[in-house]
Amino acid sequence: MAVRGPLLKDELDIVIPTIRDLAFLEQWRPYLSPYHLIIVQDGDPTKKITVPEGYDYELYNRNDINRILGPKASCISFKDSACRCFGFMMSKKKYIFTIDDDCWVAKDPSGHEINALEQHITNLLSPSTPFFFNTLYDPYRAGADFVRGYPFSLREGVPTAISHGLWLNVPDYDAPTQLVKPAEKNTRFVDAVMTIPKGSLFPMCGMNLAFDREMIGPAMYFGLMGDGQPIGRYDDMWAGWCCKVICDHLGMGVKTGLPYIHHSKASNPFVNLKKEYKGIFWQEEIIPFFQQVKLPKEAVTVEQCYIELSKQVGEKLNSIDPYFTKLSEAMVTWIEAWTEINAAHKKGAEAVSNGTVSK
Repeated sequence: MAVRGPLLKDELDIVIPTIRDLAFLEQWRPYLSPYHLIIVQDGDPTKKITVPEGYDYELYNRNDINRILGPKASCISFKDSACRCFGFMMSKKKYIFTIDDDCWVAKDPSGHEINALEQHITNLLSPSTPFFFNTLYDPYRAGADFVRGYPFSLREGVPTAISHGLWLNVPDYDAPTQLVKPAEKNTRFVDAVMTIPKGSLFPMCGMNLAFDREMIGPAMYFGLMGDGQPIGRYDDMWAGWCCKVICDHLGMGVKTGLPYIHHSKASNPFVNLKKEYKGIFWQEEIIPFFQQVKLPKEAVTVEQCYIELSKQVGEKLNSIDPYFTKLSEAMVTWIEAWTEINAAHKKGAEAVSNGTVSK
């Protein structure tokens, strides 16, 4: 019997934002070492980041971002994990798995280690069912199927653009919840994957996330957060709201649930509160905005949808704060940079294919 190699080994990059040495990768070695890593170093670009031996990786710091993007580097956040989206841009692969450096391999209730990446790949390679909820959750998992009353015309499903994983141990709470539940741990393992229904938003967490870069990558922009911005810790949620609206419009699916990782570190709730303070108020207006967004039928690509969304952000959210005008402009800059970088990737790939450069 042939031994199965790593799934999608040559079609997937792992993106990690960090400010520290990546010793956590030692525990992930059995699962992640066959894949290519893109590391985005935040903070001081002169600090040396150590990566365990045996990993194939490229590392970018702020100086690299400024050199590669020039004036368009303004759209990449500084001193915030939102910088990870630069890694999404630099990837040449079809799929992305992004994980934080305080996430460890989790164990299921039977004590077996969870290969989070393999489960993400399984999610992405199976269809989603956003138009009609299946009460057995994901009907494509082994041992499940569509229940009685599920329309046969919808059972083919739609392509899955995003796989959103969860966390054991330290929950992904906001600062007020952290403050009132400082010792709370998530020990509840739910063996389920579900498609988030069309029309429903969700709070996307970027610490354990995979997506089809070719399908939804241009919308996976984590916004302007961190240094010099009035808000932080909303970067992944902003990307999630934008992506979900576009997935709904274009007929793509988002799955959430398995896989779990073990989140090892709780950030300081008082520091978090300072970063989140405005967002806690703003989200009460931002979420209704996304719930009511309408994208034109003429917008048939992710890029077209995102540019249209940026216009509506600038027009309808600037009354909350001038920051949203700046964010709207950054969204356009992001798409421009994404288009330029990916055109360069494509040109380079074609040159290799035609034999005009050495492989």
